Amino acid sequence: MTKEDLTAWALAAGWRVIAGHPSLTKPNAPKDPIVRLVLKATVANLEVRKPAGKWEKVGGAAYASITQSEDEDALPTGLGFEQVPSITSLMQQNRDAMVFSRLGG
Repeated sequence: MTKEDLTAWALAAGWRVIAGHPSLTKPNAPKDPIVRLVLKATVANLEVRKPAGKWEKVGGAAYASITQSEDEDALPTGLGFEQVPSITSLMQQNRDAMVFSRLGG
């Protein structure tokens, strides 16, 4: 995947760009990211924010080694998404919040 492919996937999967990074938030704190993708020139890193507020890298890979399965709803492999507990649930909650905000506003 390329940087653009990864960004497009993230935005379609419920991620929002916060402070320049595709991010996921807690449902009760929609402006406070807890998971983010840091997309650099040649690599992508997956980071999780610790309770103290510090970001911790949980995975990362060169774009060439990140792959997307044919199932568009599946997580890309190679970035370490399996290291983040309940990532799919968090993505679903963020996606739902985006849909409801469009309906309400």
